[in-house]
Amino acid sequence: MIERFTIVVNDAELGYNVKALTGINMDTKKRDHIIEELFKIDGVREVAEVTGRFDILVTMYSKSLDQMHKMVSERIGRIEGIQSSESFIEMKSRMKAMPYMPSKDSD
Repeated sequence: MIERFTIVVNDAELGYNVKALTGINMDTKKRDHIIEELFKIDGVREVAEVTGRFDILVTMYSKSLDQMHKMVSERIGRIEGIQSSESFIEMKSRMKAMPYMPSKDSD
């Protein structure tokens, strides 16, 4: 049941204070090329193929809003095959433990 044992790095402590999710619509014939190019971008952490209004969702981290702007406009926006994108900057996040994980408040 355990897939791996790992360390979780605190991105904010390393200066990566800006997190964004970017939804991308793409030419599906260029899917592999687009995903490959996305992973070449520093700050791109995860690429998920999804259902719904976007084809993929990209999770990204940067040290500033300016750096995030450059990643989206100068890097992602120039990848051949991307038709449109919409970015969502994370303002605040809360997490809930999965049912199999003890909460920090339990004895």
